[in-house]
Amino acid sequence: MSGVKVKRTRRIAINTGGGDAPGLNAVIRAATLSALQMGWEVIGIRRGYTGLLEGEVDGEPGVFPLTANSVRGITHLGGTILGTTTRGNPFGLDVRRPDGTWGVADRSTEIVRRFEEMEIDALIAIGGDGSLNIANALQAKGLPVIGVPKTIDNDLAATDMTFGFQTAVEVATDAIGRLHSTAEAHQRTMIVQVMGRHTGWIALESGLAGGSDVILIPEIPYQTSSIVAKIRERDEERRRFSIIVIAEGAVPAGGEPSYVDQTGRYGGIADRLAVELETLTGKETRSMVLGHIQRGGTPIAYDRNLALRFGAAAVRCINEGRLGTMVALQGNEIVPVPLLDAVKELKRVPVDCDMVCTARQLGVCLGD
Repeated sequence: MSGVKVKRTRRIAINTGGGDAPGLNAVIRAATLSALQMGWEVIGIRRGYTGLLEGEVDGEPGVFPLTANSVRGITHLGGTILGTTTRGNPFGLDVRRPDGTWGVADRSTEIVRRFEEMEIDALIAIGGDGSLNIANALQAKGLPVIGVPKTIDNDLAATDMTFGFQTAVEVATDAIGRLHSTAEAHQRTMIVQVMGRHTGWIALESGLAGGSDVILIPEIPYQTSSIVAKIRERDEERRRFSIIVIAEGAVPAGGEPSYVDQTGRYGGIADRLAVELETLTGKETRSMVLGHIQRGGTPIAYDRNLALRFGAAAVRCINEGRLGTMVALQGNEIVPVPLLDAVKELKRVPVDCDMVCTARQLGVCLGD
């Protein structure tokens, strides 16, 4: 009918940023199928915002339609079908200048413009604190965003749990359990380094479940002398081996975190501690870094279901006009919280929380 404006089909986009986590594909599947059920179009963006800016990623279209067929059978798969990057901050991307030197460029305005050109009504941004801070900054520039919390560190204060965390704890717990037999056979001290830059949730939960003798987390600076005392106490009890779990961001009292290089990437704390303890105790000490094995593989049922709930809730938020929010688990419900509130504070381990108290009552040394 002449003069009547036909309302177009709603179109949304999905991307994943930062480190991968078990359950990412489940979020993508739930969000895609939920949107398709409503008659919407769904667009996938490869490797954070890279696909939108570059047009092509590794010979594939950087932006492509997500269909029921493209998300079929991916709930149980680790990784992300969209790819991800930890170096994709559009507010400070590395670029090569015409003279061949490298510099930093802010391409955020270009991203907002591309979304407008493609008539995308909202972006579902799946990420941790870094990625969601980027999403919040883009929201402030006019890009409608719904955040989905993704971090195996479980360190976002606005949500009780993030998907991928429980799988990471299970992987770490299994590894710690397997080390018991070899540590006892060789009468060694074994140090297991797990992820946790600023928070010790993985170390605390896996260390407690795995029966560790020492658990070191960023929230409680450790005294090497306390660890040595624990090892000697076990020797006196004819328990001539010890298992130590340490978060990568753990800090010695009065000291600094251990970094891999000048980029600020954490790493090496287990190796450093192993040298100190072997010197002080005279016992053979070995360190093991679980690293990215905590991120990979099949998510456990809890993380699959939480991820599916987050993905579906994100679409509900878009439909209800609740933009500029992040879906969060609070109690047994998924609720939207303001994105700004979601990213302003990390959820650190309270030093007097029940799990810390339980560890102390069981005789676990926390390094203080």
